[in-house]
Amino acid sequence: MSEPLVRQEDCLACDLTSGVAPLPGGRVHQTLFWVVEHCIGPLGVGTLLVKPFRHVVSMGLLTDRESAELGPLLQRVSAAVSRIVRAEQVYACQWSHSGGVPGHLHFVVQPVTSKQMRRFNAYGPALQVAMFKDGPTPDPNEVKDICDRYRLLLDAP
Repeated sequence: MSEPLVRQEDCLACDLTSGVAPLPGGRVHQTLFWVVEHCIGPLGVGTLLVKPFRHVVSMGLLTDRESAELGPLLQRVSAAVSRIVRAEQVYACQWSHSGGVPGHLHFVVQPVTSKQMRRFNAYGPALQVAMFKDGPTPDPNEVKDICDRYRLLLDAP
C-alpha cells in the first residue's frame, strides 16, 4: 500500500519508480510515502536510494506525514545496508540536483569499504566524486542478488 506516484515528466527518479525506465534489482522496499531502490550510478553494489513517491525537490516541501516516515526509514535502511554489506561506514546524504537544477529529492545510503577508500584514495564527499568520475556501474546480476537480500531483511516484520 502506497500513495500514488505523482510523476514529473523528464525526471529519471520518477521514471525509475513508475517503471518507465528499467530499474536493475527492482523495487527493494516501500512505505506509504517513500520508495527504496538500488542506485543506478557508480556508487557501488549495495548503495540504496530512499526517495518520496511524490515528485518533490526540497526537504522543506515534504508534508508532515512524509517527514514522519523519513527518519525511521533512513535508520532501518542504513541498518540493513550495514548488516548486508558489512562496510566500515554507511553514508546517508541527501541529493536533489539534476543538471544543476533542483531535481527529485533522494537520500543516498551508501556502504563504504576500506577497499573503496584505498582504490579511490578518498573518503566522504571526495570518495563519491571520485566514484562518479571513475567508478564502474554495478553489474545488474550483483544488484539483483543484493536487492533480494535487502528485501528479505526490510520486508521482515
